[in-house]
Amino acid sequence: MRLIGFFALLLLSMEAGAQYNGPAVEACRAYAKRETGKEVAFDRDTELVIERYTKKVGGQFVSSILTGNGAVVIDKAPSAELSFVCLLADEKRPVFFYWVPRANTSAMQQCQRSEGVRAQPRPCLEYLLQVAEMDLGQLYAAQFQDARGRDLKAGNDDSIAAYRKSNDEWRQYRDAECARQRALAPAGIAPDDYHLACIVSLTRRRGLDMR
Repeated sequence: MRLIGFFALLLLSMEAGAQYNGPAVEACRAYAKRETGKEVAFDRDTELVIERYTKKVGGQFVSSILTGNGAVVIDKAPSAELSFVCLLADEKRPVFFYWVPRANTSAMQQCQRSEGVRAQPRPCLEYLLQVAEMDLGQLYAAQFQDARGRDLKAGNDDSIAAYRKSNDEWRQYRDAECARQRALAPAGIAPDDYHLACIVSLTRRRGLDMR
């Protein structure tokens, strides 16, 4: 468990370097695919970087550490969006791979990785919205109880009134912002799908804010 905690902390704290596109990318992706038994995708963006290490981790020599974002691609389902650390003995020999969940991921991206849902992403997006709304509902229930407790001590309804006002105004903002973004749908994505993906993303973000 200490080793896993170390790599989770390493993933969050490593300084970003120049984007990397060498042989370690495919070597680590293939290693991760063997580990998970599923298709794995790496995002080839500015977050994909390699750091030279040249030390031992336990008894294993490590020459470099590749970090970045990616996903486990699940057929006909939303992908599991993750960030990763891959330790390499050299740029073609991974020796350790570790995923951590990635917060605030793109709903549209989750519904486009698998060929089985890419052509018709709406059911996938609707499912993600259902999950996000359920998660937010649980957080709302806990926050409501906290507000009620404060009001009982104060002998008024101020906390619950402020809590409800905040929720109502957030939902108005979410709906207005996603209506605005609907008109900005890029080529190849239906405006209704882009609008729904926005609602999922902002609902998830609200959940992160409420934690």
